[in-house]
Amino acid sequence: MLSEERIILMTRMASYEKGEGRENVKIGNYFRSDYIALQILKAVVCAIIAFGIMFGLYMLCNFEDFMENLYKMDLLAFAKDVLTYFVAIVGGYAVLTYSVCTWRYAMAKKSLKCYYHNLKKLSSLYNETQ
Repeated sequence: MLSEERIILMTRMASYEKGEGRENVKIGNYFRSDYIALQILKAVVCAIIAFGIMFGLYMLCNFEDFMENLYKMDLLAFAKDVLTYFVAIVGGYAVLTYSVCTWRYAMAKKSLKCYYHNLKKLSSLYNETQ
């Protein structure tokens, strides 16, 4: 016998599994600290690569000025400035990634909790009819 409540619940759960549930299950398979550490590690590597590319482009565009002032400028101060920018950009990106991933993990766990509750509810509906 078909139950309208079961059909509605199964449809809602199937829609969740096809959409946002797929990503939430991937996130939910990790412990919180493991998920956040992995995402921060990926973000730091990408930030280092992006900084390297941007610094390279900056140097390429201003190479003539750099070569003219090479003997006049304080290279240690220049390196300190570049390192300061590097730490600020990579550190800021890591902090931003931490906050976003913490929020994303919390929302995924909350959504999965609701999904698992619906699974239990569906199982009890099947047990009632038998």
